[in-house]
Amino acid sequence: MSEDSASIRSAEQSTLSEIWTNPSHRRWIGWAVLAFAFLSVGLHRTSMGVLAETLVRTFEMSGAELGFLHSSFFYLYAALQLPAGIFTDYVGSRKTAVYGTLAMSVGSVVFALSPSYAWALAARALLGVGASVLYLAILRFCANWFRANEFATLSGLTLTVGALGGILATTPLAVAVSRIGWRGSLFGIGIAGILATVAVFLVVRNTPSDAGLSQIDGVPPAPTQSVADIKSNLAAVLRTPATWLLGVLLFCGIGIDYTIFGLWGIPYLVQSYGLTITRASTYVLVAGIGWVGGPVVFGVVSDRLETRMPLVLGAVLVISTIWVTFAVVGTVALYVVGALFFITRFMGGGGVLAFTVIKEQFNPSAAGTAMGAINSMGWFGAAVFPVLFGAVLDTFWTGNMINGARVYTETGYRIGFALAAGASLLMVVCAFWTMRRLDDESKSSGSE
Repeated sequence: MSEDSASIRSAEQSTLSEIWTNPSHRRWIGWAVLAFAFLSVGLHRTSMGVLAETLVRTFEMSGAELGFLHSSFFYLYAALQLPAGIFTDYVGSRKTAVYGTLAMSVGSVVFALSPSYAWALAARALLGVGASVLYLAILRFCANWFRANEFATLSGLTLTVGALGGILATTPLAVAVSRIGWRGSLFGIGIAGILATVAVFLVVRNTPSDAGLSQIDGVPPAPTQSVADIKSNLAAVLRTPATWLLGVLLFCGIGIDYTIFGLWGIPYLVQSYGLTITRASTYVLVAGIGWVGGPVVFGVVSDRLETRMPLVLGAVLVISTIWVTFAVVGTVALYVVGALFFITRFMGGGGVLAFTVIKEQFNPSAAGTAMGAINSMGWFGAAVFPVLFGAVLDTFWTGNMINGARVYTETGYRIGFALAAGASLLMVVCAFWTMRRLDDESKSSGSE
């Protein structure tokens, strides 16, 4: 080896070592690895839209049964959010993310190999168990490695990665299913998740000190907690009105979003407009692009303006207007559908600010518990609304079947959109009420 080559290699190794030992750089490496694991969460949450008709034929399901299969992911996902928040506060983001990513990956493999509806239901539930902890693990990691005025931005970036996973669950997944089948596609996703598990274990550390690095300026050391501290934090979180208001807001917002864009949006376009599944998935993909941009834009604007709830209120006002339009008007031009889908999911990015709002109401030791509480209520919405929407459609089933899938009427879909509109209007009430309460509390503390 020449002296020049040895010198270049030495310089490269020195540069890599500096990046690895610099906490400002290392935190981004850790976040990137966690975000890669979180990509699968976004994919699995919305994959049923593309898989719906294929799974109906494979397992001979009704609309309500399909809705329950889709929702089984969210029932456990929702139920475990509060325990996940407590667990993350107690053991840290690294172990939480490792266990979650591994469980989710195994669930994907089992789903791919499922011989019956019961097996698919169990596998989908395991996916929900694994996925339930990842977002909170990442938020806990961000709280330990990033400054408070960076948190909303990082929350938005994380949801943007989840949105990219949602985009992969539209046209890319539809193409993969058409070429290698739904079983091969999900099996491959599971193997990729196992590789992500290994990466999280090797790279991620709970805090800079756990990585043997100095504390980052402006980031307080992570607090240690006893069981008594956890009980005290939980009690404080549950007796705070903002917890319940933001929880109901997310219950409606997440529930409607994943009902339409995660399950029934593609069948709606196929049956109401006569599109193929692949072409219909492109409209959900356009919506996904809105979801990619929305959270990070809202996060950055919120951190820059140092305001939260007014942005949330504006977002839910727009969303409610759109669902009212679908319920009242019914079918509209396809380019209008694409535009409204995009705007709805972009504005849905305002929901990320709910986590920043609730985090700022409590001391750092309770951050995971507080965020887990409202996230739990939010994802129960994703478990409840798909079944309600499916039951509405079954009520208006024409009695006809095409390629093994039930054919629903336009009236059924319009009533489903009316359900979405009603939930969105409740979100407006919750956002306004939360904003007023926080303003009153701020004035009260300022006058003391």
